[in-house]
Amino acid sequence: MGHTLGAVELREMVRTAIAYGKTRSIPLAPSVMTIPASNYVDPWRFEVEVERIFKRLPLMLAPSAEIPRPGDYKAMEVAGVPVLITRGQDGVVRTFLNACSHRGANLTTEPTGNAKRFVCPYHGWTFDQQGALRGVASAEEFGEVDKDCYSLRTLPTTERSGLIWVVLDRNSTVDFDTFLSGYDALLERFGFKDWHFQSSRVIKGPNWKVAYDGYLDYYHIPVLHRETFGPDMLNQAIYSAFGPHQRVQFPLREYSELEATPEDAWTDETLLSGVWTIFPHISIASFGGGGRGVMISQLLPGATVGESLTTQMYLMQTPPEGPEIKAAEEQFAFLRRVVEDEDYTTGLALQKALKAGALDKVTFGRNESGAQRFHGWVDKVIATDDADLNALFAG
Repeated sequence: MGHTLGAVELREMVRTAIAYGKTRSIPLAPSVMTIPASNYVDPWRFEVEVERIFKRLPLMLAPSAEIPRPGDYKAMEVAGVPVLITRGQDGVVRTFLNACSHRGANLTTEPTGNAKRFVCPYHGWTFDQQGALRGVASAEEFGEVDKDCYSLRTLPTTERSGLIWVVLDRNSTVDFDTFLSGYDALLERFGFKDWHFQSSRVIKGPNWKVAYDGYLDYYHIPVLHRETFGPDMLNQAIYSAFGPHQRVQFPLREYSELEATPEDAWTDETLLSGVWTIFPHISIASFGGGGRGVMISQLLPGATVGESLTTQMYLMQTPPEGPEIKAAEEQFAFLRRVVEDEDYTTGLALQKALKAGALDKVTFGRNESGAQRFHGWVDKVIATDDADLNALFAG
């Protein structure tokens, strides 16, 4: 791992957290913000968000550690689109629509695996790792086809910082560098490309924005999580923005030892603490217990406005061994309980109240600038035409 990459920015963020810790304050938004409560429950609005956000922007669909070897693949459905992510023998990650070019059948229904060729389970057409059609079953009886015209349809893909981004619009002209706004250079510090993929699970939740609000929110921690990890934690947050992406930190009140340590000796645990969010749907949270690890929460809209699916992916810096295995499993189980029993149970009840018309508007305080910024970006992306997306993220 390159220990100098992003060091200047990361150290500056720690110094900022120390400064606010000393004054027992946080940066505040200029004013309280409200958004229509209908934004969370209107089916038409939901369809617009799926079409103009999830189907147009780069989405982080897999950590590199999930498909590390040549031939590894991951199949998933994203906003109704069947996706197949593969790593070729050349090490390059490619993404295809998971649909045979003959009749559209899924080439695989297994969520992960390893294959040099993909054979359609419907009629036996065969494709290589580059998506090229290599074989037509009973070719003489089927008739002549130009195989070059029957390759799998590719989707724009990039692998950065040990994470894989995909755009569902195969004709997209969104520039990955512009969209990531330098945030990937900071994420590179984690060194995810060399980490171990421990496990994953899927949790059902409320509207995707109701759920995502929680990942950006430290205000609720000592209250909602008072029986788990929250009692000794602050309800204050410092937000650092890189385009639409945000890192969330606590102000550091226990700073004496840190200030006495040379900055170039600050550990990665210090430099990378907190929650790293990737617009529009990713949260990366660091934790200890059974070895250094992160939980990557991948949030995707469900079939209706009131539903979402979150895949919790657990990465560890090194594979756990001996007693670390049990400790890691207990940590993962604890994190699931916190999200499912506290965050999402609350979010689902909130969703019902909004659907029932209990509120006309949803309010975010000056101390909730992260959510204010997030909803601002949601509105801006929806309002921006395809040709202007790069200018939006560059601005």
